[in-house]
Amino acid sequence: MSPISVRGFAVASATAVTTVGAVVGVASGDPQHANDNVETTASDATLLSDIPTGEQAQVQTASLAQQASAQAAAADQAAQKSAEEAARVQAAHDAKAKKKAADDKAEAKKKAAEQKKLEEQQKKEQGSITSATFTVRSSYSAAQAQAIARQIVPSGQFQCFSNIVTHESGWNYTATNPSSGAYGLVQALPGSKMASAGADWRTNPATQVKWGLNYMNSRYGSPCDAWSFWQVHHAY
Repeated sequence: MSPISVRGFAVASATAVTTVGAVVGVASGDPQHANDNVETTASDATLLSDIPTGEQAQVQTASLAQQASAQAAAADQAAQKSAEEAARVQAAHDAKAKKKAADDKAEAKKKAAEQKKLEEQQKKEQGSITSATFTVRSSYSAAQAQAIARQIVPSGQFQCFSNIVTHESGWNYTATNPSSGAYGLVQALPGSKMASAGADWRTNPATQVKWGLNYMNSRYGSPCDAWSFWQVHHAY
């Protein structure tokens, strides 16, 4: 028994449809046109009815298999397209994450370099402060205390330092808080803490300024950072 191709099934089906059309043509009064169609189709194709019953099933099965194959190919193509799009999105995400990590690393490196530079500058300034000498007086006015502070505190930080001292003691180097006992220009608590900067901490504004500057740098990073804290908490 010869296998019947899918094409044969299609042609046979088309022939059957044409045959039906011919019958309709006859009924409509155009038998000549109907006969032409029948004759032409009949000469080129095999009617489905001419195929043995068993082989009709084979033709139908082959057609369904071809449809399933076409659908599977379309599904594979769609899946491949979806996978390619997912890969593109993932690659873009990875590139963005990589760039952010590189930027963060560069920013951290920059901040570390700036911090190191600041520490070196502070160390240098601290050395200058330690070696600085001032005329010892029996008493100092607020203006004299400020003049001494200007020689010790870095120019870019002086205003912040001055803001704190103005609020804390009004530049009175002997100012004492009656409640807490805080003492001096920067209101050290207790005042004896300033002995680390000099034994004359009670009477020498320079010693108090040196201690206060070191305290602000070590605790807050700078007088301006200390001033920012003070504005929020009204203490430092």
